Amino acid sequence: MSHLFAFDYHNPTRIVFGPDSFAQLPALVPADARILLLYGGGSIKKNGVYDGIRAALAGRDIVDFGGVEANPTLATLNLAVDLVKREKIGFVLGVGGGSVSDGAKYVASAALYDGDGWDIVIGKYAPKAALPVGIVLTLAATGSESNAAAVVTNTATLDKRAFYVPPARPQFAVLNPTVMASLPVRQLENGIVDAFVHVCEQYLTYPVGALVQDGYAEAVMKALVRLADTFAEHNETVWQQNLMWAANQALCGIIGVGVPQDWATHRIAVELTALWGIDHGRTLSIIQPALLRDLIEYKREKLEQLGREVFGLTAPSAEDAIAALEAFYRSVNMPLHLRDAGITEPDAADRVLAGLRAHGKMALGGHAAIDEAKTERIVRAACR
Repeated sequence: MSHLFAFDYHNPTRIVFGPDSFAQLPALVPADARILLLYGGGSIKKNGVYDGIRAALAGRDIVDFGGVEANPTLATLNLAVDLVKREKIGFVLGVGGGSVSDGAKYVASAALYDGDGWDIVIGKYAPKAALPVGIVLTLAATGSESNAAAVVTNTATLDKRAFYVPPARPQFAVLNPTVMASLPVRQLENGIVDAFVHVCEQYLTYPVGALVQDGYAEAVMKALVRLADTFAEHNETVWQQNLMWAANQALCGIIGVGVPQDWATHRIAVELTALWGIDHGRTLSIIQPALLRDLIEYKREKLEQLGREVFGLTAPSAEDAIAALEAFYRSVNMPLHLRDAGITEPDAADRVLAGLRAHGKMALGGHAAIDEAKTERIVRAACR
Protein backbone atom coordinates (compact mmCIF):
# COMPACT_ATOMS: atom_id res chain seq x y z
CA MET A 1 0.00 0.00 0.00
CA SER A 2 1.33 3.43 -0.96
CA HIS A 3 2.03 5.53 2.10
CA LEU A 4 3.93 8.80 2.38
CA PHE A 5 5.29 9.73 5.78
CA ALA A 6 4.29 13.06 7.29
CA PHE A 7 5.17 13.91 10.86
CA ASP A 8 6.55 16.54 13.21
CA TYR A 9 8.64 14.82 15.87
CA HIS A 10 10.17 16.66 18.81
CA ASN A 11 10.97 15.09 22.17
CA PRO A 12 12.67 17.64 24.42
CA THR A 13 12.80 15.41 27.53
CA ARG A 14 16.38 15.02 28.66
CA ILE A 15 17.20 11.43 29.66
CA VAL A 16 19.85 10.98 32.35
CA PHE A 17 20.51 7.24 32.49
CA GLY A 18 22.77 5.21 34.73
CA PRO A 19 23.54 4.00 38.25
CA ASP A 20 24.91 7.38 39.34
CA SER A 21 22.19 9.50 37.74
CA PHE A 22 20.79 10.86 41.03
CA ALA A 23 23.93 12.97 41.27
CA GLN A 24 22.64 15.02 38.32
CA LEU A 25 19.52 16.20 40.16
CA PRO A 26 21.00 19.43 41.62
CA ALA A 27 21.80 20.62 38.10
CA LEU A 28 18.46 19.50 36.67
CA VAL A 29 16.10 21.08 39.22
CA PRO A 30 16.12 24.91 39.34
CA ALA A 31 17.92 26.04 42.50
CA ASP A 32 15.33 28.63 43.47
CA ALA A 33 12.22 26.51 42.87
CA ARG A 34 9.95 25.29 45.64
CA ILE A 35 9.62 21.59 44.83
CA LEU A 36 6.66 19.23 45.16
CA LEU A 37 8.02 15.71 45.68
CA LEU A 38 5.20 13.52 44.35
CA TYR A 39 5.33 9.78 44.96
CA GLY A 40 3.23 6.66 45.48
CA GLY A 41 2.60 4.33 48.38
CA GLY A 42 5.88 4.86 50.19
CA SER A 43 8.12 2.11 48.80
CA ILE A 44 10.71 4.77 47.94
CA LYS A 45 11.16 5.33 51.68
CA LYS A 46 11.95 1.64 52.18
CA ASN A 47 14.36 1.09 49.30
CA GLY A 48 16.57 4.14 49.79
CA VAL A 49 15.34 6.10 46.78
CA TYR A 50 13.69 8.80 48.89
CA ASP A 51 16.79 9.30 51.02
CA GLY A 52 18.97 9.37 47.91
CA ILE A 53 16.88 12.09 46.31
CA ARG A 54 16.68 14.10 49.52
CA ALA A 55 20.46 13.88 49.88
CA ALA A 56 21.02 14.94 46.28
CA LEU A 57 18.72 17.93 46.79
CA ALA A 58 19.92 18.82 50.29
CA GLY A 59 19.13 22.41 51.17
CA ARG A 60 16.33 22.71 48.62
CA ASP A 61 12.80 23.77 49.59
CA ILE A 62 10.81 20.52 49.23
CA VAL A 63 7.18 19.71 50.06
CA ASP A 64 6.16 16.03 50.08
CA PHE A 65 2.98 14.51 48.68
CA GLY A 66 2.68 10.73 48.87
CA GLY A 67 -0.14 8.33 48.19
CA VAL A 68 -0.56 8.45 44.40
CA GLU A 69 -2.28 5.17 43.52
CA ALA A 70 -1.13 2.55 41.01
CA ASN A 71 -3.91 3.91 38.81
CA PRO A 72 -3.95 7.57 39.86
CA THR A 73 -7.34 8.91 40.85
CA LEU A 74 -8.71 12.36 40.26
CA ALA A 75 -9.56 12.76 43.95
CA THR A 76 -6.02 12.06 45.15
CA LEU A 77 -4.37 14.19 42.49
CA ASN A 78 -6.69 17.10 43.24
CA LEU A 79 -5.41 17.03 46.83
CA ALA A 80 -1.92 17.47 45.39
CA VAL A 81 -3.16 20.32 43.18
CA ASP A 82 -4.59 22.07 46.24
CA LEU A 83 -1.25 21.65 48.03
CA VAL A 84 0.66 23.07 45.05
CA LYS A 85 -1.56 26.14 44.96
CA ARG A 86 -1.47 26.64 48.71
CA GLU A 87 2.30 26.20 49.04
CA LYS A 88 3.15 28.16 45.87
CA ILE A 89 5.09 25.26 44.37
CA GLY A 90 7.24 26.06 41.34
CA PHE A 91 8.44 22.60 40.24
CA VAL A 92 6.86 19.12 40.29
CA LEU A 93 9.28 16.22 40.79
CA GLY A 94 7.56 12.86 40.34
CA VAL A 95 9.31 9.83 41.83
CA GLY A 96 7.83 6.51 40.77
CA GLY A 97 6.54 4.68 37.71
CA GLY A 98 4.01 5.56 35.06
CA SER A 99 1.22 6.38 37.49
CA VAL A 100 3.29 8.98 39.33
CA SER A 101 4.55 10.35 36.02
CA ASP A 102 0.97 10.68 34.77
CA GLY A 103 -0.07 12.24 38.06
CA ALA A 104 2.76 14.76 37.91
CA LYS A 105 1.59 15.94 34.48
CA TYR A 106 -1.98 16.34 35.68
CA VAL A 107 -0.95 18.21 38.84
CA ALA A 108 1.40 20.50 36.93
CA SER A 109 -1.37 21.37 34.46
CA ALA A 110 -4.30 21.62 36.84
CA ALA A 111 -2.32 23.81 39.25
CA LEU A 112 -2.46 26.64 36.70
CA TYR A 113 -6.17 26.16 35.95
CA ASP A 114 -8.96 27.67 38.03
CA GLY A 115 -11.68 25.34 36.75
CA ASP A 116 -12.41 21.65 37.32
CA GLY A 117 -9.26 19.66 36.55
CA TRP A 118 -11.35 16.92 34.94
CA ASP A 119 -11.87 19.41 32.09
CA ILE A 120 -8.22 18.80 31.18
CA VAL A 121 -8.63 15.02 31.21
CA ILE A 122 -11.73 14.99 28.97
CA GLY A 123 -10.35 17.60 26.56
CA LYS A 124 -12.75 20.38 27.50
CA TYR A 125 -9.76 22.57 28.39
CA ALA A 126 -6.36 22.36 26.69
CA PRO A 127 -3.63 23.82 28.91
CA LYS A 128 -1.31 26.31 27.28
CA ALA A 129 1.10 26.21 30.21
CA ALA A 130 2.04 23.98 33.14
CA LEU A 131 4.47 23.96 36.01
CA PRO A 132 7.81 22.39 35.02
CA VAL A 133 7.97 18.64 35.61
CA GLY A 134 10.85 16.25 36.23
CA ILE A 135 10.68 12.49 36.80
CA VAL A 136 12.84 10.06 38.75
CA LEU A 137 11.79 6.70 37.37
CA THR A 138 11.57 3.70 39.70
CA LEU A 139 9.51 1.31 37.58
CA ALA A 140 9.94 0.58 33.87
CA ALA A 141 6.71 -0.01 31.98
CA THR A 142 4.82 2.91 30.51
CA GLY A 143 7.38 5.29 29.01
CA SER A 144 5.35 8.14 30.53
CA GLU A 145 8.55 9.74 31.80
CA SER A 146 9.35 11.15 28.35
CA ASN A 147 6.03 11.72 26.61
CA ALA A 148 3.08 14.08 26.95
CA ALA A 149 0.42 11.47 27.68
CA ALA A 150 -1.25 10.68 30.98
CA VAL A 151 -4.07 8.50 32.30
CA VAL A 152 -6.31 9.43 35.23
CA THR A 153 -9.27 7.57 36.75
CA ASN A 154 -12.42 9.26 37.99
CA THR A 155 -13.61 6.74 40.56
CA ALA A 156 -16.96 8.50 40.94
CA THR A 157 -17.88 7.58 37.37
CA LEU A 158 -15.57 4.56 36.86
CA ASP A 159 -14.07 6.48 33.94
CA LYS A 160 -10.39 6.00 33.15
CA ARG A 161 -9.20 8.44 30.48
CA ALA A 162 -6.00 9.00 28.52
CA PHE A 163 -5.17 12.59 27.59
CA TYR A 164 -2.30 14.72 26.33
CA VAL A 165 -0.75 17.74 28.00
CA PRO A 166 2.27 18.86 25.92
CA PRO A 167 3.14 21.74 28.28
CA ALA A 168 3.61 19.20 31.09
CA ARG A 169 5.94 16.88 29.18
CA PRO A 170 8.77 16.20 31.64
CA GLN A 171 11.80 18.42 31.18
CA PHE A 172 14.01 15.56 32.29
CA ALA A 173 13.79 11.94 33.36
CA VAL A 174 16.36 10.32 35.62
CA LEU A 175 16.59 6.60 34.84
CA ASN A 176 18.63 4.68 37.42
CA PRO A 177 18.20 0.96 36.74
CA THR A 178 19.56 -0.07 40.14
CA VAL A 179 16.37 1.17 41.84
CA MET A 180 14.51 -1.71 40.19
CA ALA A 181 16.35 -4.24 42.36
CA SER A 182 13.68 -4.03 45.07
CA LEU A 183 10.66 -4.31 42.77
CA PRO A 184 8.28 -7.27 43.14
CA VAL A 185 8.47 -9.81 40.32
CA ARG A 186 4.86 -9.01 39.37
CA GLN A 187 5.79 -5.43 38.50
CA LEU A 188 8.65 -6.57 36.28
CA GLU A 189 6.29 -8.98 34.49
CA ASN A 190 3.80 -6.15 34.02
CA GLY A 191 6.54 -3.90 32.69
CA ILE A 192 7.60 -6.33 29.98
CA VAL A 193 4.06 -6.79 28.69
CA ASP A 194 3.03 -3.15 29.06
CA ALA A 195 5.99 -2.04 26.96
CA PHE A 196 5.45 -4.82 24.41
CA VAL A 197 1.82 -3.90 23.81
CA HIS A 198 2.76 -0.22 23.51
CA VAL A 199 4.93 -1.22 20.56
CA CYS A 200 2.23 -3.47 19.13
CA GLU A 201 -0.28 -0.61 19.08
CA GLN A 202 2.09 1.28 16.77
CA TYR A 203 3.08 -1.76 14.68
CA LEU A 204 0.20 -4.23 14.28
CA THR A 205 -1.80 -2.45 11.60
CA TYR A 206 -0.84 -2.99 7.96
CA PRO A 207 2.40 -2.69 5.95
CA VAL A 208 3.30 0.80 4.70
CA GLY A 209 6.96 0.29 3.82
CA ALA A 210 8.23 1.90 7.03
CA LEU A 211 11.60 0.17 7.17
CA VAL A 212 13.04 2.22 10.02
CA GLN A 213 9.89 2.33 12.16
CA ASP A 214 9.27 -1.40 11.69
CA GLY A 215 12.89 -2.24 12.40
CA TYR A 216 12.96 -0.07 15.50
CA ALA A 217 9.71 -1.60 16.77
CA GLU A 218 10.98 -5.13 16.13
CA ALA A 219 14.25 -4.42 17.94
CA VAL A 220 12.41 -3.24 21.04
CA MET A 221 9.99 -6.19 20.96
CA LYS A 222 12.82 -8.70 20.48
CA ALA A 223 14.60 -7.19 23.47
CA LEU A 224 11.45 -7.62 25.59
CA VAL A 225 11.04 -11.24 24.47
CA ARG A 226 14.69 -11.83 25.34
CA LEU A 227 14.10 -10.34 28.80
CA ALA A 228 11.17 -12.70 29.29
CA ASP A 229 13.31 -15.65 28.20
CA THR A 230 16.03 -14.62 30.67
CA PHE A 231 13.69 -13.59 33.48
CA ALA A 232 15.73 -15.62 35.96
CA GLU A 233 18.37 -12.88 35.60
CA HIS A 234 15.99 -10.09 36.64
CA ASN A 235 18.08 -9.23 39.70
CA GLU A 236 21.06 -8.34 37.53
CA THR A 237 21.63 -4.69 36.65
CA VAL A 238 22.22 -5.46 32.96
CA TRP A 239 18.77 -7.09 32.74
CA GLN A 240 17.17 -4.20 34.62
CA GLN A 241 18.76 -1.51 32.49
CA ASN A 242 17.58 -3.19 29.31
CA LEU A 243 13.99 -3.29 30.56
CA MET A 244 14.16 0.34 31.67
CA TRP A 245 15.45 1.52 28.29
CA ALA A 246 13.17 -0.74 26.23
CA ALA A 247 10.09 0.53 28.08
CA ASN A 248 11.16 4.11 27.50
CA GLN A 249 11.77 3.60 23.80
CA ALA A 250 8.47 1.78 23.38
CA LEU A 251 6.52 4.98 23.98
CA CYS A 252 8.82 7.97 23.57
CA GLY A 253 7.13 8.63 20.22
CA ILE A 254 9.82 7.61 17.75
CA ILE A 255 8.41 4.18 16.79
CA GLY A 256 5.06 5.52 15.60
CA VAL A 257 6.10 8.57 13.59
CA GLY A 258 4.31 8.77 10.27
CA VAL A 259 2.73 5.30 10.42
CA PRO A 260 -0.82 4.11 11.16
CA GLN A 261 -1.48 3.21 14.79
CA ASP A 262 -4.22 1.27 16.55
CA TRP A 263 -4.81 1.84 20.27
CA ALA A 264 -8.00 -0.21 20.48
CA THR A 265 -6.50 -2.72 22.94
CA HIS A 266 -5.75 0.08 25.37
CA ARG A 267 -9.09 1.80 24.90
CA ILE A 268 -10.95 -1.38 25.78
CA ALA A 269 -8.55 -2.59 28.48
CA VAL A 270 -8.86 0.54 30.63
CA GLU A 271 -12.39 -0.52 31.49
CA LEU A 272 -11.04 -3.61 33.29
CA THR A 273 -8.89 -1.45 35.52
CA ALA A 274 -11.70 1.01 36.16
CA LEU A 275 -14.06 -1.81 37.17
CA TRP A 276 -11.80 -4.19 39.09
CA GLY A 277 -8.45 -2.46 39.61
CA ILE A 278 -6.58 -5.05 37.51
CA ASP A 279 -2.95 -4.13 36.78
CA HIS A 280 -2.70 -2.27 33.48
CA GLY A 281 -0.25 -4.74 31.91
CA ARG A 282 -2.55 -7.61 32.77
CA THR A 283 -5.60 -5.94 31.24
CA LEU A 284 -3.65 -5.67 27.99
CA SER A 285 -2.75 -9.37 27.90
CA ILE A 286 -6.43 -10.19 28.50
CA ILE A 287 -7.81 -8.02 25.71
CA GLN A 288 -5.15 -8.12 23.00
CA PRO A 289 -5.30 -11.80 21.90
CA ALA A 290 -9.10 -11.68 21.60
CA LEU A 291 -8.85 -8.45 19.62
CA LEU A 292 -6.20 -9.82 17.27
CA ARG A 293 -8.20 -12.97 16.57
CA ASP A 294 -11.33 -10.99 15.77
CA LEU A 295 -9.47 -8.54 13.53
CA ILE A 296 -7.04 -11.07 12.08
CA GLU A 297 -7.80 -10.40 8.41
CA TYR A 298 -7.11 -6.67 8.85
CA LYS A 299 -3.80 -7.38 10.55
CA ARG A 300 -2.73 -10.60 8.86
CA GLU A 301 0.37 -9.27 7.07
CA LYS A 302 1.77 -7.49 10.10
CA LEU A 303 1.00 -10.46 12.35
CA GLU A 304 2.95 -12.70 9.99
CA GLN A 305 5.79 -10.17 10.08
CA LEU A 306 5.65 -10.18 13.89
CA GLY A 307 5.89 -13.96 13.97
CA ARG A 308 8.80 -13.96 11.55
CA GLU A 309 10.86 -11.00 12.78
CA VAL A 310 10.16 -11.00 16.51
CA PHE A 311 9.40 -14.61 17.43
CA GLY A 312 11.70 -16.18 14.83
CA LEU A 313 9.04 -18.44 13.30
CA THR A 314 9.56 -19.90 9.83
CA ALA A 315 6.80 -18.93 7.37
CA PRO A 316 4.32 -18.22 10.18
CA SER A 317 0.63 -17.71 9.72
CA ALA A 318 -1.10 -14.90 11.59
CA GLU A 319 -2.62 -17.60 13.79
CA ASP A 320 0.89 -18.87 14.60
CA ALA A 321 1.96 -15.37 15.59
CA ILE A 322 -0.97 -14.96 17.99
CA ALA A 323 -0.17 -18.34 19.54
CA ALA A 324 3.47 -17.26 20.01
CA LEU A 325 2.29 -14.01 21.55
CA GLU A 326 0.11 -15.87 24.05
CA ALA A 327 2.98 -18.23 24.92
CA PHE A 328 5.17 -15.18 25.55
CA TYR A 329 2.57 -13.70 27.89
CA ARG A 330 2.12 -16.99 29.73
CA SER A 331 5.88 -17.22 30.21
CA VAL A 332 5.70 -14.11 32.42
CA ASN A 333 2.55 -15.27 34.22
CA MET A 334 0.11 -12.92 32.53
CA PRO A 335 -3.62 -13.69 32.27
CA LEU A 336 -5.13 -14.36 28.85
CA HIS A 337 -8.78 -14.22 29.95
CA LEU A 338 -10.57 -12.28 32.64
CA ARG A 339 -11.09 -15.44 34.70
CA ASP A 340 -7.29 -15.85 34.85
CA ALA A 341 -7.21 -12.55 36.77
CA GLY A 342 -9.64 -13.94 39.33
CA ILE A 343 -12.75 -12.22 37.97
CA THR A 344 -15.53 -14.80 37.58
CA GLU A 345 -18.64 -12.63 37.72
CA PRO A 346 -21.19 -14.05 35.25
CA ASP A 347 -22.08 -10.55 34.04
CA ALA A 348 -18.46 -9.37 33.71
CA ALA A 349 -18.60 -8.90 29.94
CA ASP A 350 -21.87 -7.00 30.25
CA ARG A 351 -20.30 -4.65 32.80
CA VAL A 352 -17.33 -3.97 30.51
CA LEU A 353 -19.64 -3.31 27.57
CA ALA A 354 -21.79 -0.98 29.68
CA GLY A 355 -18.67 0.99 30.60
CA LEU A 356 -17.57 1.22 26.98
CA ARG A 357 -21.03 2.46 25.97
CA ALA A 358 -21.12 5.00 28.78
CA HIS A 359 -17.72 6.34 27.77
CA GLY A 360 -18.41 6.39 24.02
CA LYS A 361 -15.96 3.63 23.12
CA MET A 362 -18.10 0.91 21.57
CA ALA A 363 -17.32 1.87 17.96
CA LEU A 364 -13.58 2.55 17.87
CA GLY A 365 -13.22 2.68 14.09
CA GLY A 366 -9.61 2.67 12.94
CA HIS A 367 -8.12 0.70 10.07
CA ALA A 368 -10.00 -2.41 11.20
CA ALA A 369 -13.32 -0.53 11.20
CA ILE A 370 -14.18 -1.61 14.73
CA ASP A 371 -17.92 -1.25 15.17
CA GLU A 372 -20.15 -2.16 18.11
CA ALA A 373 -20.53 -5.77 16.97
CA LYS A 374 -16.76 -6.31 16.78
CA THR A 375 -16.23 -4.67 20.16
CA GLU A 376 -18.84 -6.90 21.74
CA ARG A 377 -17.28 -10.03 20.23
CA ILE A 378 -13.82 -9.02 21.48
CA VAL A 379 -15.04 -8.29 25.00
CA ARG A 380 -17.05 -11.50 25.30
CA ALA A 381 -14.11 -13.58 24.05
CA ALA A 382 -11.73 -11.93 26.53
CA CYS A 383 -14.12 -11.99 29.49
CA ARG A 384 -14.37 -15.75 29.75
